[in-house]
Amino acid sequence: MSINKGNRAMLWTAALMLTTTVTVSAQDAISTPKDWFLRDPEADSLLGVSAEKTYQTLLKGKPSRTVLVAVIDSGIDIEHEDLKDIIWINEDEIPGNNIDDDKNGYVDDIHGWNFIGGKNGNVAEDTYEVTREYARLKPKFESIDSTKVGKKDKAEYAYWKKVKKKYDNDFSHNKKQYDEYKKYYEQYTALHQNLSYFDSLLEARMGKPTTKQSLEGFTTSNDTLNYAKESLLQIMDRVGSQLQVELTGQELVAMLKENIAQIQEGIDHFRVAVEYGYNTEFNPRTVVGDDPKNLTQKGYGNNDVEGPDAKHGTHVAGIIGADRKNTLGIRGIADNVRIMSIRAVPNGDERDKDIANAIIYAADNGAKIINMSFGKSFSPNKELVDKAVKYAESKGVLLIHAAGNDGDNLDEKDNFPNRDFSAGGNAKNWLEIGASAWGKDKDFVGSFSNYGKKSVDLFAPGVQIYSTTPGNQYEDLQGTSMACPATSGVAAMLMSYFPDLTAAEVKDILRQSTRKFDGLKVVVPGGKDEVSFSELSSTGGLVNAYDAVALAMKYKKQPASK
Repeated sequence: MSINKGNRAMLWTAALMLTTTVTVSAQDAISTPKDWFLRDPEADSLLGVSAEKTYQTLLKGKPSRTVLVAVIDSGIDIEHEDLKDIIWINEDEIPGNNIDDDKNGYVDDIHGWNFIGGKNGNVAEDTYEVTREYARLKPKFESIDSTKVGKKDKAEYAYWKKVKKKYDNDFSHNKKQYDEYKKYYEQYTALHQNLSYFDSLLEARMGKPTTKQSLEGFTTSNDTLNYAKESLLQIMDRVGSQLQVELTGQELVAMLKENIAQIQEGIDHFRVAVEYGYNTEFNPRTVVGDDPKNLTQKGYGNNDVEGPDAKHGTHVAGIIGADRKNTLGIRGIADNVRIMSIRAVPNGDERDKDIANAIIYAADNGAKIINMSFGKSFSPNKELVDKAVKYAESKGVLLIHAAGNDGDNLDEKDNFPNRDFSAGGNAKNWLEIGASAWGKDKDFVGSFSNYGKKSVDLFAPGVQIYSTTPGNQYEDLQGTSMACPATSGVAAMLMSYFPDLTAAEVKDILRQSTRKFDGLKVVVPGGKDEVSFSELSSTGGLVNAYDAVALAMKYKKQPASK
């Protein structure tokens, strides 16, 4: 294999990037128990929710009831080995007879419902809400003279300017990221090929693995072998000094392979954003067959609760309640739950109409908790979702929502859906969740997590969370999308063992019982400065099952905290 000047330049360019990129992936790969989020801060020195400790002590031998948790998401693999026995079954519906036996408006809804599907398939990708709003308002305001905007249109024009600014900025950012990831992919792939070749060539010649010591003791007059030796040694030194470890050639090649996989994920993410999310001409809604303008329409969709990409929803479901009685995969947090799958979240932004109908469906069909690991920056029909939230509150349902992954202060930036009603007031049955990490001290909070002293209630484990994925697989994922079901799992535990508690009381107990960290300073998400962890949420704490159950055991009904 010959290395020309162009290839050498590309190799060293990629090697320079490797020193920072590998550091990130190496930190993520630090040996942490797969079930760290279930562990106890005191007993295990891991900042989990203390689920295992709670079952082994406070709840040991205690009776419980089954709690139904609705997961509004991308879909769930209901045949997964670790989920199939906890999936909700609608006993009032006869499978496959094409009749609405329970007369709830949904035909053959055996395990839930899919609001983004139709007779001829399912929505996979969809546009972002900012794109839909941009396309809706552009014909009216794009060419208008701002000085000639009528009085009745001023508010909408101001809204258009906000939409346009975000659309233009976000599209430009995503296109730039897409191009950069493709460039990185080419450079890392070339680096991986070269280093793999160097490593195998030198190992074959030396008859032993390539380590810093073996390479330094190897001498040859062959130019290619000398170049291979010097390249491996320099990159080993560069990356090793960053990680403060000594790497072998095989370890370096393995790290590169992992980085390439991560870069491919980035390419896929930004490709979807550019081709679908910000594409004003893309409209997958015809598959559903509903009337998008009819916001009160019910009964549309299909009963395919898995859909074309159920990875996100399946992961969420596993965190809440993956079967704790079998010896497979993982254990979820709650030990006596059923999961209702409601598909309403595409690869893109969910639509207000679908979310409102999904909340109502969950409430009508017996869900006590609704997990909502999704969000967006605009909500043109927020009043519709508000109405559904109020309905769920009237039915005694607890709504738990992920705060989002933009590193934003939600006291200052919009994120929908949320607890605040357009007409004033707010939902008393709502919890907003930020993401914590397994790391201690300043790295305790997920670097991506949204936060807010007023807007976010508490934090929960959301970094490097190992859970179920489609096809009987398991995978680490991270996001407030993972912190949200961690909280839902603890809430389900409380409702299961303390059935007399109302949704408002469970919310109050979860808030009161959060684990506090006096004086803990963390890096503010999305920035570099350090702030007090207590300033990132209204409780200033981390969800903790043990403390929540202990409080529930002596809980006296009292006015719920705000």
